[in-house]
Amino acid sequence: MLEEISEAFTASHIVYGHGTDNAWDEATYLVLTCANLPDDESSLGVTLDSVEVARIKDVAVRRINERVPLAHLLETCQYMGLTFAVKPGLVVPRSPIGFLIDGLASWQSETPTQIYDFCSGTGCLGIVAAYHFPDAKVTLVDIDPLAVEVAKKNVRDHGLDQRVKVIQADVTKFVPNDPGDLILFNPPYVDELDMSTLPLEYQAEPIHGLAAGRKGLDILIPVIERSRELLLENGILVGEVGRSAPALSAQYPDIPFVWLDLPDGGEGVFLLEAEALSSHTARR
Repeated sequence: MLEEISEAFTASHIVYGHGTDNAWDEATYLVLTCANLPDDESSLGVTLDSVEVARIKDVAVRRINERVPLAHLLETCQYMGLTFAVKPGLVVPRSPIGFLIDGLASWQSETPTQIYDFCSGTGCLGIVAAYHFPDAKVTLVDIDPLAVEVAKKNVRDHGLDQRVKVIQADVTKFVPNDPGDLILFNPPYVDELDMSTLPLEYQAEPIHGLAAGRKGLDILIPVIERSRELLLENGILVGEVGRSAPALSAQYPDIPFVWLDLPDGGEGVFLLEAEALSSHTARR
């Protein structure tokens, strides 16, 4: 079945990037999820029943014909070794920030205890952070009611209700009760030019979760402008801006963004220290 689905994907014109980057991994993701099997060699000897085969083939056909992310068809995805609910109408978890969370403590003298996940979507980054920092309180903030609904489900599914809360709010105006030690920020950042060339799979995601104006900075700028008041003295903000990184640097030539190395590829993730902001002036 893996070979059959992989060959079908290879022969099609689908585009990857929502958790996989090739036909075989996409087929594996589909087959194992539909058959509720573990992602290891023990699954290779399993005989699929007719119901599982029918569902796998149906989802594969839809993936090819509809050109939507597989996570939207399955309403579930794997990210950072964890399972998250996701629905059509939401951006599929894939931020490279997740791979950096474990190492962020080295940038601070104390382990973060108040964490915010801005533009949280499914809540994946904040939930990953909650696992890495078990003594921290985490607040997920998103303006989209569907994202808030799904994030609450993910928080419950991971048993984190006591430490992680979800707030529906506009991050460009949101004022937290307490400043944060750590803010994770994965906003919409696709500029007008890139929006016009997105593959169909990315167009299936909500425009408001991707598009951010002519330069891709419409959500970033208001938060950067207020970042000093959002952070404690030793706080840091880690944000993703992708291909809009040059535009952000040009917008704020005096702010010392630290551009982080991404172990699994990608581009445009910065770290901003509250202390550094105190001695630099933002230029609008």
